[in-house]
Amino acid sequence: MIELGLKQKLTIIKEVEFGVYLATDKNADANERVLLPKKQVPESAGVGDGIEVFVYKDSKDRLIATINEPLLTLGQVAELRVVEVGKIGAFLDWGLEKDLLLPFKEQTRKVAENEKCLVALYVDKSSRLCATMNVYKYLQLDSPYKKDDQVQGRVYETSEEFGAFVAVDNKYSGLIPKKELYGKVNIGDDIQARVTGVKEDGKLDLSIREKAYLQISKDAERVLQVIDSFDGVLPFTDKAIPEVINREMQMSKNEFKRAVGHLLKAGRIQINEKSITKK
Repeated sequence: MIELGLKQKLTIIKEVEFGVYLATDKNADANERVLLPKKQVPESAGVGDGIEVFVYKDSKDRLIATINEPLLTLGQVAELRVVEVGKIGAFLDWGLEKDLLLPFKEQTRKVAENEKCLVALYVDKSSRLCATMNVYKYLQLDSPYKKDDQVQGRVYETSEEFGAFVAVDNKYSGLIPKKELYGKVNIGDDIQARVTGVKEDGKLDLSIREKAYLQISKDAERVLQVIDSFDGVLPFTDKAIPEVINREMQMSKNEFKRAVGHLLKAGRIQINEKSITKK
């Protein structure tokens, strides 16, 4: 059986003026054959020879084979460049003559010409190959990473309830939990993170912050920068509500308190009743 969207080895069963027909069986009927255009047929190839090809559909929705290497095959995830944005969606360069459609309904955000977006390949209800930015179910769960490893990935979805979903190495499933998410993290952002745990199913828990003892110096510098932005007088202390601290500092209340304590011990700030000032 010829498989749409995958690389496979097929046999030449018939030569014609405009190419060769391929099939899995020499006795295959017309509906079980696919054309490999003449310009892609190796010079020495003939009836009975096997050729590895990728099968997709041409502009007239007919099955077509190619010896060219696609940048994405069925079930995989990859970054592809947006060639143009049309009336029904965006068209992506995936290394083949016909660009790949990314329908508007499969976009988690608007994409623009020439940018790269993370997508998976799937077969739609009309049996056509399309791209989707909803890559969650296509990501692998067998990463080689363990706790405290540093990883890189791309944010592909955000949730107020759960946090930010990350495709680590554009391949493995990861999540920055809400409690670890401070500052602005948007869909499409490339981030560096630390693995804080590996779930039983293989999904990675991530943090974009260092361990507390390593992060504290960075947080202390952030506090000083924010104090400077308020002309040297921060209009709240470590007793402020978490929402205010998160908004102004992009850190949790506990992290803010640790940073303030670090600066106080170093003699770099003074804590007043309702404010913090630099010394």
